[in-house]
Amino acid sequence: MTEHLSIPTPAGSFDAIAAGPTDGRPILLLHGFPEAAIEWEHQVAALGRAGFRAVAPDQRGYSPGVRPVDVAEYGLDQLAGDVVAIADALGWQRFDLVGHDWGGAVAWWTADRHPERLRSLAVVSTPHPGALGEAIRTDEDQAMRSQYMRDWRQSGTTEQRMLANNAEALRRMYEWKVPPSRVEEYVRRLSEPGALTAALNWYRAGRPSDRIGTVSVPVLYIWSTEDVAFGSTAALDTENWVTGPYEFQMLEDVTHWVPEEVPETLTALLLEYLHTR
Repeated sequence: MTEHLSIPTPAGSFDAIAAGPTDGRPILLLHGFPEAAIEWEHQVAALGRAGFRAVAPDQRGYSPGVRPVDVAEYGLDQLAGDVVAIADALGWQRFDLVGHDWGGAVAWWTADRHPERLRSLAVVSTPHPGALGEAIRTDEDQAMRSQYMRDWRQSGTTEQRMLANNAEALRRMYEWKVPPSRVEEYVRRLSEPGALTAALNWYRAGRPSDRIGTVSVPVLYIWSTEDVAFGSTAALDTENWVTGPYEFQMLEDVTHWVPEEVPETLTALLLEYLHTR
């Protein structure tokens, strides 16, 4: 049984779903684009039943209470700062961190910036940003896969294109792998005034203040072979950007939408990993 939280931070109040005993081992789960915390509903409930205190927030721009207008407020420094601020508000000194898609990128940056706060890191789909950057520069396949990131930086026209014809383009992104009722909820939320612009501002905010380094915390990286955004070059290179204990899991014949396409498989992998840490 999941519960709904409002988590106050200096940036504003984050909406979140949660499950498990309040004194359970803390784990924070970060969603991707174009989704919300409810992409983790299955995992949050299962982790809660296993005795963890699992919390998944609607991140900056997705929570109406934290939706700044300035594009610069959506940089990775701010997004990683939100993770720490949320943990502070929950009274968590150290916690396990899980991320998917953009939430995975934020998770990698949090591990780089604040390794002392993380007990472990689990990232779904998103390679280490250093591995991804190298692949975009050297691998034609990855450069083509990542072209959408540049396209979506066009302000205004991208929103219109995604929401036209009953959000047809937005709906197609989920590749018919996300439950229809969930897609309807995402479309409803992102159709609210300013919501899609805030979500796209993650792409428009520009580069972080400095480069990301290797990650020293224990890492589980899960990549699926049919991921349209991230190819094998960056996925296989990710281990070279981790200096701590590293585990790589490859999911055959699964697309980008892992938490909702194969929820039981992902939950089992997370629980198995967390019990070893």
